[in-house]
Amino acid sequence: MSSGSTRSVGLGVPHRKDRRVGALARYVFAATLVRSADGGAVVAIVLLAHACGMPGWLAGLLGASITAPHLLGPFIARRLDTARDGRKVIACSAVLHGVLLGAAALLLPVVWPIWPIWPAMLLFVSGIFGPMLTGGISSRLPSIAGPELRSQRRAQSWDVASCGLSGTLGPAAVAWIAATSGALTATLALAGAAVVGAGAVLALPRQEPLDQAVVVPSPGRTLSIIWERGPLRRTLGLTVTVAFSVAALPIYAVATAPGFGGAAAAGTLIAAYGVGNLLGSAALMLRPLRRAADPLMSSLAALVAATLIVVMLTPTLPTSLIAFCLAGIANALFFAATLAARSEYAPIEARGQIFIWVGALKIAAGSAGTAAAGATIAQTVWAPLLLATALTAAAARPASSSNPVHA
Repeated sequence: MSSGSTRSVGLGVPHRKDRRVGALARYVFAATLVRSADGGAVVAIVLLAHACGMPGWLAGLLGASITAPHLLGPFIARRLDTARDGRKVIACSAVLHGVLLGAAALLLPVVWPIWPIWPAMLLFVSGIFGPMLTGGISSRLPSIAGPELRSQRRAQSWDVASCGLSGTLGPAAVAWIAATSGALTATLALAGAAVVGAGAVLALPRQEPLDQAVVVPSPGRTLSIIWERGPLRRTLGLTVTVAFSVAALPIYAVATAPGFGGAAAAGTLIAAYGVGNLLGSAALMLRPLRRAADPLMSSLAALVAATLIVVMLTPTLPTSLIAFCLAGIANALFFAATLAARSEYAPIEARGQIFIWVGALKIAAGSAGTAAAGATIAQTVWAPLLLATALTAAAARPASSSNPVHA
């Protein structure tokens, strides 16, 4: 090979790396925007309902009308795998989510004393598109990161950070705007973020469409594929179990806050958990996961269970803050392992649907975990975390090493 050719090849690698870095930065921006719009929607609607004078039970039902339809998301997810350009499917979902959320917010103050069913219906349809903005967008990562396993693992670390940021940024932005400009303005700003995020999604690199000869399975068949393949079945089972378990932490924080000096301690503890998530993401960026995803998930689920035990054993506010932070770190590491498993074990013809199925069931499990924690904490303050620890430890059975399946 000539020296000129050598220089050309040598210059090509950094150029390709630079393009991937730029694409990943655009991905994090787009994903954080659309996920913040989804994650902050419940807080925005509940605040708006209270501002309109609605009773608490009705405000709660309106909030649930956004989250409950996430379970229906997988039934529209097939379009993501069949589309010639999946970016347009996700962008369209973001626009519909934002427009319907904004329309419901404008309608709610006008019609709620007479017939609040119409805003609730708009919110219900808006919620159906939520999984596209959470799990669906993650299915774009493999094409952005490139074929190398290390690059994909590092990109998944950034995705974990995006989820952590949006889970904090969405509700926090809503609360701040509502306090300064009103709940309606906050909800409309959130709807606008979804529309802006749609434009950012379209700026992502285009993923090569599937060969027309490839048969994309139905939603039911996709769920069967998850169940039939051991690594995917364990991914779903562990994801659902850990989501159910860590959902007990906010309830536990509220219950123990009076012993730590007042209600403000609950917010501090939950914030420590969020900080732990971000610290875990940062650690993964510096040193991505290296082991096979299947056995790694079991190990990290066991680590989550161990941190829940530590949370229960801490007697003071400073030690509890450290324990909540450690739980956040462990959950971030576990989440990264599940992202790796979804990317590496899912067949390419069902990758988008598998991301959305796991994400939708994770949200449902988190809601169930919150409800279970609220029901059991009346018996004793330890009950929710004892239940969560037992379930997570039982689910974290060691799995035999599996080689990634790169479709």
